[in-house]
Amino acid sequence: MIRHVLFIKFKADATAEAISTCFNHFDSIKSKIAGIEAVEWGVNMSKEGRNKDYTHCVFMTFADEAALDHYIPHPDHDALKAQLVPILEDIIVFDYAL
Repeated sequence: MIRHVLFIKFKADATAEAISTCFNHFDSIKSKIAGIEAVEWGVNMSKEGRNKDYTHCVFMTFADEAALDHYIPHPDHDALKAQLVPILEDIIVFDYAL
């Protein structure tokens, strides 16, 4: 299995509605693309203050590297990116094998 982790920093003017729409896309993508086994996301709640202004995190679990490779160019992933990129200040993407 492959874990696909995103740390997200939104632009200061990103609306709550736009952010909610983004995470609704993440919630629904599992049913649209084969090989995605789990999607979870959350808002930073650490009291340590070491998140470097990254406010949200997404964890996606893929069946294998082929499933991740299928996801990257998929039209539903492109649609998600089209909604995310205009409100995105910065993102860190980190993949690792489980």
